[in-house]
Amino acid sequence: MELTYGRPASSEGRLEKEIRVYDLLDQLGIEYWRVDHAPAFDMEVCKAIDEALQAIICKNLFLCNRQKTKFYLLMIPGDKVFKTKELSHQIGSSRLSFADPEDMEKYLDITPGSMSLMGLMNDPDNNVRLLVDEDVLKDEWLGCHPCINTSSMRLRTADAFGKFLEAVHHDMTVVKLVGED
Repeated sequence: MELTYGRPASSEGRLEKEIRVYDLLDQLGIEYWRVDHAPAFDMEVCKAIDEALQAIICKNLFLCNRQKTKFYLLMIPGDKVFKTKELSHQIGSSRLSFADPEDMEKYLDITPGSMSLMGLMNDPDNNVRLLVDEDVLKDEWLGCHPCINTSSMRLRTADAFGKFLEAVHHDMTVVKLVGED
């Protein structure tokens, strides 16, 4: 796997939503490096991606309340365990569960396995609230998908949670998860 600076040389064979990510990052002047790979569905592929990117790779969980009236994108370090009760208390929303793939597509134009911070660019009505574990913010580099799981990107954490979020008109709520009941 080879890490390449910037967008692919050609958009041939790439989905429009992936190209929109590169267009936005280029427009914002955000530097990024990219690697193409097999679909990232198993740990072997993910481990190789981690090594190529040399960035913090997050679990990106798409959650909702029981009534399915509030949706959340939770970003936590890959080695942390997610405990619903711990998060529910911090954000004042009980009965959190994983949201349906249909809602993921509806609000973020992302399919399962491709969940990413970049999907917030497809949520102009701010239907999805971003929750970020404080440990994600400690690393200089962040790894994420460009709305498709056959490519991964590395960008500066400060750019992702600064310029990018500002441009897509989303705020973040910083949470502290330790993986305990």
